[in-house]
Amino acid sequence: MTIRVLLADDQALLRQAFRTLLDTADDISVVGEAADGRQAVSLTRELRPDVVIMDIRMPDTDGLTATAQICADPQLRDSRVLILTTYETDEYVAQALRAGASGFIGKGIGAAELLAAVRTIADGETLLSPAATRSLIARFLATPTHDAHTSELLDALTPREREMTMLVATGLSNNEIAEQLFVSPFTVRAHVQRAMNKLQARDRAQLVVIAHRTGLVNRASDGTDHLP
Repeated sequence: MTIRVLLADDQALLRQAFRTLLDTADDISVVGEAADGRQAVSLTRELRPDVVIMDIRMPDTDGLTATAQICADPQLRDSRVLILTTYETDEYVAQALRAGASGFIGKGIGAAELLAAVRTIADGETLLSPAATRSLIARFLATPTHDAHTSELLDALTPREREMTMLVATGLSNNEIAEQLFVSPFTVRAHVQRAMNKLQARDRAQLVVIAHRTGLVNRASDGTDHLP
């Protein structure tokens, strides 16, 4: 299956460079280009790409606002956003995740890494490394919320789904969780997907945010959330 990509960056030369690189991959095709956030949202609605590679600082509508608009649209649920930016600050990462982005990487990455990032996002995974996830969550997203609706959703999780969710929230990949729990990656993926569905999480990145902002991870770390 070919991964359909939309490029959103206000610099035409960068868009051309990314298009040239991505089009070298047999399984990736660039289907459109946007020069600002407003155009990115419009083209996403028109073209329904699998992945939108989004810059942050753009004229008119910035990338974070555009990301929020795309991710909030139920009709665009299958279009995932990968933030690709020069500004790799913790605050921008936090804002991107809150907006619904599935990944956040810097423009200094190599060609192979960018191709791998697109494939990872298209596969429904998040791109944040374990170290980046831990530092980000600890600084910006760990303030628990007391949303009654979300608490009810948490109660619907099975003990195993809670366990998987908490491990995902530490930044572990499916393979790493499988190794830790002595199960198959397929089993991990199934549990994580069910947890995402129950918590109404768009993707793993949003699952991470929910786990920390609801205090689920905090309860596990202080021993108040017991697992069998």
